[in-house]
Amino acid sequence: MKNSKLLVLSVCSIFLFSCSMENKDSKKLFNQFIKEIEIGQLGSAHVKHNIKKISEGLFKVNVGVELSEDIEQKGWAVKVHPNFKGTFHWAPHLTPTEQHIISDHVFRAPALIHSSSEKLITIIPDLNVRAESDYRWYMDLDAEQNCLIIGISDYFVDDHVLFKKSDLTTFREGKMELSFYIMLDKDKDAVENPWRRPLAFMWKKYGEILADKGEPLNAPIKPYIDHTYNWAFNTWKDAVWQEFKLNGKKVGAPAFIVNITQSPNYPDLVDEREMRSIWNQGWFNSLRSAQGLFRYGRKIQNEDLIEKAKMTKELALSFPQNEGFFPAVIATEMEQVEIAGRKYNRSKGWDTYYFGNSNRNPYSDELKDSPLHILDMSCTSTFMLSWYEELERDERLLHYAINYADNLLKLQDTQGFFPGWLDNKTLKPLPILAKSPETAKSITFLLKLFNLTGENRYKNAALNAMKALNDKIIPEGRWEDFETYWSCSRWGSKEYVGKKIKRNNMFKQNSLSIYWTAEALLSCYEITKEEKYLLLGQRTLDELLMNQAVWQPPYMYVNVFGGFGVMNADGEWNDSRQALFSELIIKYGKILNNEEYIQRGIASLKASFSMMYCAENLKAKKQWEAVYPYFDEKDYGFMMENYGHGGYANKVGGGIGSFTIYDWGNGAASEAYNRIVDHDGEEFFNVK
Repeated sequence: MKNSKLLVLSVCSIFLFSCSMENKDSKKLFNQFIKEIEIGQLGSAHVKHNIKKISEGLFKVNVGVELSEDIEQKGWAVKVHPNFKGTFHWAPHLTPTEQHIISDHVFRAPALIHSSSEKLITIIPDLNVRAESDYRWYMDLDAEQNCLIIGISDYFVDDHVLFKKSDLTTFREGKMELSFYIMLDKDKDAVENPWRRPLAFMWKKYGEILADKGEPLNAPIKPYIDHTYNWAFNTWKDAVWQEFKLNGKKVGAPAFIVNITQSPNYPDLVDEREMRSIWNQGWFNSLRSAQGLFRYGRKIQNEDLIEKAKMTKELALSFPQNEGFFPAVIATEMEQVEIAGRKYNRSKGWDTYYFGNSNRNPYSDELKDSPLHILDMSCTSTFMLSWYEELERDERLLHYAINYADNLLKLQDTQGFFPGWLDNKTLKPLPILAKSPETAKSITFLLKLFNLTGENRYKNAALNAMKALNDKIIPEGRWEDFETYWSCSRWGSKEYVGKKIKRNNMFKQNSLSIYWTAEALLSCYEITKEEKYLLLGQRTLDELLMNQAVWQPPYMYVNVFGGFGVMNADGEWNDSRQALFSELIIKYGKILNNEEYIQRGIASLKASFSMMYCAENLKAKKQWEAVYPYFDEKDYGFMMENYGHGGYANKVGGGIGSFTIYDWGNGAASEAYNRIVDHDGEEFFNVK
């Protein structure tokens, strides 16, 4: 059956369904924000609709229909038309054309935001109604046409990862309901931080209930930590732990990545997924994970584990510096080995080692040829300082970091930015992302170094860099970093770097650079005690939290509540970055005396373990065994970095991956737990 005409309802006609005289003020407020609402027709069925005032500036819209027969058409939607032009917009996913949609696959904390300097409209799907629906919901943001959309449609994945409406969706005979909230704000604080009110609303309505139950884990965290280290240094030791000599010193660290073919239970031959290597960069950092191992070994009095952690420290100090700058990766040569007519990827061993840099960059796919990355060096140097400050007063760590910092300062431009990449031979800055939020990590590093040395030049450079981010990055949400364009989601890397997607009035955005900026702003506040940094830090943190799952969708088959997504053009749930984020969220909660943040931080850390293959995670265990039936107790601790990466998940293991990155998975999550326990005590996780 063909689409019928859209039913256009004026604001006044909508309110005829709430005839009480006390609604006059509500009608007046609504008219100040909303021009009209369009409700799509489903065949010839009568569409019922109702708007109810929940509280001041908060309304709930219900649209329902009862079909007497099955209907096929290209989706069904409700369109909200504001009566003012928006200058700022936000949505959880990009929809560069009218065929694209924001599938409910990425409904973590779903909202559409449309604001000017004086008014703010927020649309939030009713997740309780969605949880009971058999249909796939979607949203869309058309900034060019001044339109906010929520609807129902089947979808398919386009590129990596955007979503498009299917040509036809079957609407089955019977009742169907679509429900959402509309928030209207004129308050200056709400306009300046458009995420705070919807975040608080969604957490109170959905997240707090789950957090109070201890979700997303059904067991204490400690057993997951034990599984991690038993997996890495016992049952999977032959594949994970890498130990060799470098410049006469014994060094070691877990391998960058291992896959299911390296399981002691795998019935076939090993086929390594990528080059055998060890990374110290913005994602995968062996020095960060080693601090967690050190803390764990110290607590259980295991000298062997402490020694392994120290070997990783020695490895980091062995990365050669050139005018203070240093590589991020050490790797072995690889080869293709043919056995019984099949080729397998194998390492030639650590005798063939070489240094290089992350190949997630716009210049080269080869580690050897990739440029030096300022972000990676600032991350590793920050971890050197935290090791020096909290674990061992090894002066070599401080001297290494100072050597880097003194050369880093020479690269700061007149606006305050640090460049993205340096040519690995000439050490000259390269042009791409020369003015980006990656600068934030260098701010945190320099302020930490100022704390340890008292040298004002580090503080002054950091505060100057923060001014650049405040002026050029934060106001328009330009969250572009290396992962935004040069990881697995490369959509837009040719045409959109530094440019907004016009239809959405948004940049392609990545959550890592939002995190680094919120972290840097908190560091600025702790150094200066100036309130402006704390307020802007909270705003930035709230933008980050729009990537955190506030509910447990019925169409996700592992526990995802509390976990984080990656960016507005990818499909992950429960991404490992959530372990990195957790303590920062908790810190903001303590400083702001906000229990919501503390609950969110704890849920974020717990979600870091909910993908682990082990007896404690019954739902995840079932999914793993559906794909890899040979897994058993020897594989406890194996953990994919995220879930549903490709834009889909199903009951039989769809969305489950095939590898573990220790430094961006179980090892990183365990480090975060061990660090927070050292700072706050183990009982912190048991207090509501």
